[in-house]
Amino acid sequence: MNLLARGDVADTGKLEQPNQEETSVHNYDYDLFVIGAGSGGVRAARMAAGFGARVAVAEDRYLGGTCVNVGCVPKKLYVYASEFGKAFKDAHNFGWNSETPPFDWATLRDNKKAEIARLNGIYDNLLAGAKAEVINGRARLVDAHTVAVGEQRHTAGRILIATGGWPHIPAFPGREHAISSNEVFDLETFPRRLAIVGGGYIAVEFAGIFNGLGAHVTQLYRGPLFLRGFDADIRAHAAQEIAKTGVDLRFEVNVQSISAGPGGLKVCLSDDTAIEVDTVLYATGRKANLHDIGLESVNVALNDDGTIKVDDQFRTSEPSIFALGDVTGGMELTPVALAEGMSFARRQFGGLDNTLDYDFIPTAVFCQPNIGTVGFTEEEARARFGHLRLFKSTFKPMKHTISGRDEKTFMKLIVDKASDRVVGAHMMGPDAGEIMQGIAIAMRAGATKAVFDTTIGIHPTAAEEFVTMREAWRED
Repeated sequence: MNLLARGDVADTGKLEQPNQEETSVHNYDYDLFVIGAGSGGVRAARMAAGFGARVAVAEDRYLGGTCVNVGCVPKKLYVYASEFGKAFKDAHNFGWNSETPPFDWATLRDNKKAEIARLNGIYDNLLAGAKAEVINGRARLVDAHTVAVGEQRHTAGRILIATGGWPHIPAFPGREHAISSNEVFDLETFPRRLAIVGGGYIAVEFAGIFNGLGAHVTQLYRGPLFLRGFDADIRAHAAQEIAKTGVDLRFEVNVQSISAGPGGLKVCLSDDTAIEVDTVLYATGRKANLHDIGLESVNVALNDDGTIKVDDQFRTSEPSIFALGDVTGGMELTPVALAEGMSFARRQFGGLDNTLDYDFIPTAVFCQPNIGTVGFTEEEARARFGHLRLFKSTFKPMKHTISGRDEKTFMKLIVDKASDRVVGAHMMGPDAGEIMQGIAIAMRAGATKAVFDTTIGIHPTAAEEFVTMREAWRED
C-alpha cells in the first residue's frame, strides 16, 4: 500500500553497495557534498558525518531551508497568534469579561524573526558538532564529482541535491504586484484586505491566519472545491467551517490581472468581477528549486513536472549524484525529507540495507479548525480495496457548547471490509494534527476496526470519538 511511487531511473544498473575506499582511490575532497541545508540535506549530512564520512554542505540562503525559515515553523507561530482573537471572544461565556485587545503585527513579525535566527544558529551548531563543513554560497554542478561554489571547486565521491521547492507565481498582467509565501511573513505593514490565490494547504492556512489576525480575506480558487487530494468529505466540511469564520471563499474563479491604484490593488477576476485589496498572496504551487545549479553539466534526468527522477535509494540517472526531499516531487513534508535523509545516509555510509516505507504517513493542515489525515481517501480506498465500511461523526466540540462559537468537528474512518483494517482516518477539528499522530501509529501497526472498538477512550475528549464510532454510516 505504497502511497508514493518513485519514478524509475533508467540505466543505473544494480544498486552499488557503499565503498568507503572510493574516496581514497580517487582522492576526492569529500565523501559527500550536499547542496542545500534544508531539513533533508542537514539530516543526511549529519548522519553521514556520524558514520565517519567527510561531509560538506553548501547553502546560499539560510540554514534550515523552507520549513524553519518560511514554512512550517513561522506558519505555526502565526497560527497560534491568529487563534487568540477567537479565544478572547470564547472566554466571555466562561466568565472572562475582558475586551479583545488590539493586535500589533510588528511585535509578532519581529519576535518570529528572533526565533528563526535562534533556530538558524542551532542548525549551524548541529552541523559543526557533527564535523560537517558549512560552505556559504550557491553551489553549481561541474561534473559528476565536482561542485563549484564561487571560484572554489570541490570534489566528492557522492553529491546530494537537497534544494527543496520554491513558490511559483504564473505569468499574467500585473504579476509583479503579487507576493509569495516567502515574503508574506515579513510584510512591513499588516494587510487589512488580503486576496489569497490558490486552493492547496498553504493557501488555506494563510487564509485562516490573516482572517484570525483581523484582515478581510478573500480566497480565490480556480477549481470547484479546494484541498484537492484530500478526502471529499473533509474538503466539503472545510469549506463550510472556513466560510463560517468570515473568509470570503470564491471557487471556480481565476485572476485575470492586477493593477495598482490610489485605493490599493485592483484584482480583476474571470467572472467579470473585481476586488480591491492591499496585498495579493499567490499560493498556487511550488516547483523544484533547480535554477542555476548546473544540471546541464551532468546526466541527471527529470520527471515531466521538472522534479529530479530518483530510484528508491534516491540515486539519479548519474550514479554518483543523489537527490531527496521536495526536489524529487514526493510528499512535500518535512518529516518525509528527514526520513529520506536518514535512509540515504544509512544506506550509503552506514552499510545498512535501509529503505523508506511511505505507507500511512500522517499530515495536517493548520487551518482553523485543523485538519489531520492519514491513509487513503474514500476514493483511493475504494479503487484499492473494493468494498468498504465507512464511519462518520459530526459534533460540536465540548468547549463550544459554552463558548457559543459556531464550529463543528468532523471525523471519518475508512475500513477495508474484507480485512477489517482501518485504511483511512480523517478529521477536522481542534488538535486534529496532535490526535492524528497517535492514530497513524495504530494504522501503521495494522489496527483493525475491532481493535479501535475495543480500545477504551479518554473521556471527555474529542479523540475518544475514534474508538466509539460503532455503527457504520455506509457499507458496500
